Amino acid sequence: MTGKTYALDYLELLAKDYPTIQSVSTEIINLKAILNLPKGTEHFISDLHGEYESVLHVIKSASGVIKNKIDDLYVNTLSESERKLLATIVYYPEQKLYYLKQKGELTDEWYSLTLLRLVELCRMASSKYTRSKVRKAMPEDFAYILDELLHTEDTEINKHDYYMRIISSIIEIGRADAFVIALANLIRRLSIDHLHILGDIFDRGPRPDIIMEELMNHHSIDIQWGNHDIEWIGAASGNDALIANVVRNSLRYNNLDVLEIGYGINTRTLANFANKTYGDDPCENFLPIDWQRKSIKTRDTLLTAKMHKAISIIQFKLEAHIIESHPEYEMDERALITHIDYEKNTVCTDGKTYPLSDTHFPTVDVGNPAMLTDEEQKVISSLRRSFLHSEKLRKHIRFLITKGGMYKVYNDNLLFHGCIPMDETGEFETVSFFDVPLKGRDYLDHADKIVRNIYLSGSEDSESDFLWYLWCGKNSPLYGKDSYRIFERYFIDDENTHKEKKNNYYEHIEKVSVCQKVFDDFELAKDVSHIINGHVPVRTGKGESPIKADGRLFVIDGGFSRPYQITTGIAGYTLINNSYGFSITAHEPFTGLSDVLEKDFDLHSSRTIIDIKAKRRQVKDTDIGKNITGRIGVLTELLEAYKKGLLREHIK
Repeated sequence: MTGKTYALDYLELLAKDYPTIQSVSTEIINLKAILNLPKGTEHFISDLHGEYESVLHVIKSASGVIKNKIDDLYVNTLSESERKLLATIVYYPEQKLYYLKQKGELTDEWYSLTLLRLVELCRMASSKYTRSKVRKAMPEDFAYILDELLHTEDTEINKHDYYMRIISSIIEIGRADAFVIALANLIRRLSIDHLHILGDIFDRGPRPDIIMEELMNHHSIDIQWGNHDIEWIGAASGNDALIANVVRNSLRYNNLDVLEIGYGINTRTLANFANKTYGDDPCENFLPIDWQRKSIKTRDTLLTAKMHKAISIIQFKLEAHIIESHPEYEMDERALITHIDYEKNTVCTDGKTYPLSDTHFPTVDVGNPAMLTDEEQKVISSLRRSFLHSEKLRKHIRFLITKGGMYKVYNDNLLFHGCIPMDETGEFETVSFFDVPLKGRDYLDHADKIVRNIYLSGSEDSESDFLWYLWCGKNSPLYGKDSYRIFERYFIDDENTHKEKKNNYYEHIEKVSVCQKVFDDFELAKDVSHIINGHVPVRTGKGESPIKADGRLFVIDGGFSRPYQITTGIAGYTLINNSYGFSITAHEPFTGLSDVLEKDFDLHSSRTIIDIKAKRRQVKDTDIGKNITGRIGVLTELLEAYKKGLLREHIK
């Protein structure tokens, strides 16, 4: 390096962006000012389960925050109906404008008033961000006009006419609709600075693919994988057992649209096989369930039931092979298709013998129950080809891998979907089927690395089997239960056999001392940190609180999934962390987009303040602030190098 230090070489590279004392000084001043702005607002949601209408509404409405801002601004000047209309325009500008246009309600006066109100609301939403950050968030076509309007008060005597002329010109040249849409999009973007998704985007609900498209368009997001997400990652990686699980789940909830329309998965081979093999079988236990847990028998649902049974049997066979190939998983008791007494039509589980409620197994070889027939092999091979060749699925899973992980530490908070496996005493459970025993954070880090390697680098089937273990294994941090009881639900009437015991984590984590042990393992400060996870529905209707361990733990699975709303009593939670502290919002069921557009219906939500800080948190108190502080340090070195003559300014 001929006498230069490495630091000076680096400063020379940095000097290309800051070629003068003035430019580097300006940047240091700017960054130090940013550190003293209020921190951005984070939103946390979990267990979305394909409920795209309600999830998208929660995101578009910023969990009710936007309506609150509208109320704060206009409670004394606009009626409740006018404020609701304005909120709907922010949430769904294209659809609401079309609806109002069809009713003939869009006049120049309406546009003028609406644009003025949206500008004022946008000004309020942008108030805690730098002008530069707001400008970068603006659509390019309207950036200059928006910047002028947001930073020019219409009450300023010298600029009032200028301000109003901008508004009238937008209307006169026919750009009012486009400008309303641009303002609405900017308000929504500024209302959620960062979005955390704590897992289980997929399964149960109708269209997780629509949710994925929305998440991919979000400006700042991270995802903590849930077991249902890992199931889809494994299916997209070509693991046959997880492909069967994905298809079975879709059939169970009568959600073939996500496969066929959402991802172009061809299920015709399965349908033909099921119709031929189970033609006379009523498949009563496999009728798809609706949200009231009733079955409706039609020609289509009878075919769905046959497909459901066919893929379930294939799944149980494939899982038995995995269990046999991996004795280290210690899951032999879960290979129940090999534990059936086919003469007595009984099965043994948990040391007891139960009669089977369905005894028709036309594809099972009693001598080798886990062996697929040739036709079953053709079915799973056809499905595998479809999963591996779905371009849209590949795009979505790649996004899950890129933005996701087993856990995330963000602004002193630890985020993960399920649990950190623990033993009966509350110590971290050791998993011994890797090269070295692992537990706690080390286990999650290793699992994270394996998932990425399997999807990004490809793997042998035996390696991708670990994704199946993460989906349903007894010490999986994503599954969080002792055993996977799907077989029992289909074939044993005794509901006691359907119960899945939760991992010891859930018993111990509500103790403050155990939370602190977790903080130690992840090197987090005990006095300010929180654990945030989902996975286990909170029974709000029965008085259970999502706030646990004296406020150190938040469990935010509130039941976006409609089947679980019977359990939770609500329809989802949003945890919000802004500069003042934490609050949690409980959402009522969403009745549909048509109600919003026609009646300006908004999702009713109740907000609970959890933890208000005596001192408002600033950017300098966040992870971004730490990065900015580091950058200021490097820029200060560059400034000193200029002043000492170690580097020469480049003045044009």
